[in-house]
Amino acid sequence: MNTYIERVLQETKDKNPNEKEFLQAVEEVFTSLEKVIEAHPEYEEHAILERLIEPDRVIEFRVVWEDDQGKAHVNRGYRIQHNSAVGPYKGGLRFHPTVNLSILKFLAFEQTFKNSLTTLPIGGAKGGSDFDPHGKSDKEIMRFCQSFMSELYRHIGKDIDVPAGDIGVGGREIGYLFGQYKRIRNGFENGVLTGKDLLYGGSLLRPEATGYGALYYIEEVFQHHNESIKGKTFALSGYGNVAWGAIKKIVELGGKPVTISGHNGYVYDPEGITSEEKINYLLEMRSSKDANIKMYADKFNCEFHENEKPWSIKADVCIPCATQNEVDLEDAKKIVENGTKYYFEAANMPTTKEALDYLLKNKVIVGPGKAVNAGGVAVSALEMSQNSMRYAWTKEEVDEKLHQIMKSIVESSIEASNKYGYDFDLIKGANIAGFEKVATIMMKLGLY
Repeated sequence: MNTYIERVLQETKDKNPNEKEFLQAVEEVFTSLEKVIEAHPEYEEHAILERLIEPDRVIEFRVVWEDDQGKAHVNRGYRIQHNSAVGPYKGGLRFHPTVNLSILKFLAFEQTFKNSLTTLPIGGAKGGSDFDPHGKSDKEIMRFCQSFMSELYRHIGKDIDVPAGDIGVGGREIGYLFGQYKRIRNGFENGVLTGKDLLYGGSLLRPEATGYGALYYIEEVFQHHNESIKGKTFALSGYGNVAWGAIKKIVELGGKPVTISGHNGYVYDPEGITSEEKINYLLEMRSSKDANIKMYADKFNCEFHENEKPWSIKADVCIPCATQNEVDLEDAKKIVENGTKYYFEAANMPTTKEALDYLLKNKVIVGPGKAVNAGGVAVSALEMSQNSMRYAWTKEEVDEKLHQIMKSIVESSIEASNKYGYDFDLIKGANIAGFEKVATIMMKLGLY
């Protein structure tokens, strides 16, 4: 490995010894850059790698809220503004009990390169809280969101940082957050958040965007291999917006999704999650206060596997759509044993390093999360454009723009892979393409 990369990786480990997810993300990107660094020694002179591992800003704050019984609760809020070389900070807010500094630092780091790949002028950020919205009433969630925004508003703005939703933050939460921002700022600055309701500046297709984008990415990769989505079976994890959008597009393109999963297990539907009734039930199920994946199995009389993951099911394509590090080495072995040829990460870094190495060693074609799931942030950036123009594109216009963005991500990844002598490596290609744009702009902007 290049000595500059080795040195920076070791310094990163020394400075962040307990931040497992962040270190994993940094290592994946930097180990792809050996030939890039050799071709551009000026990157070392200007400390590009050292500057990229340090976020521009790390914001932590206390969030105090009151439950319906009048009891006070305290959570921690975060915003990691990682890099704004390409444009204003952009990235989601996640409300989930697993949220911590390491996870958000890795997500913000990944977001920087993901956003660079979209070709749109947006930088990278991530934020959220260890608050768990599950089981909470609407009023409790509203009070939490209002308290959270009462601190966050100081650090965001349409030309500064534009948050969106993520796990635990959907249209309801975005509405409460924007309502509080509007109250504090005494103005209708709807460009400050994306993922909004259509009634006050949201974009068509935003809920489906990550899932749709993943399938457009897959479709483009398949064309390079003379393959078709039609007739193929798909195993997916999760049942939120990403999985729901992916399932809708799989069915539209002639494929058959057969699994979804939740915190308590997975469902296998051998007939396929293909009917309008089944797909719509995913929305109904997760809107329930007691959302549980078993509800699907009970309603449609299919298999429920408690406390298991769906990767033992034989499928042509696997798409993890849930969360980080959900696919471990044992899961990867099952995927390979099943003869699965394609594996696309629709979640952020859902694969452990050991699992990813095993998949690649066994010639599984892997699409990395920073490329495959870029459709969500792409449509968020399109929403920003619509807000600035005070104009709303049609569903067809947004869909076409999304399709072209995902196609360009595949093309730029393949071009970067070929440029540096790699053989159709979608992971290295995405890392290189995302990095080169950010690094080039950082060089032009000088030291800041």
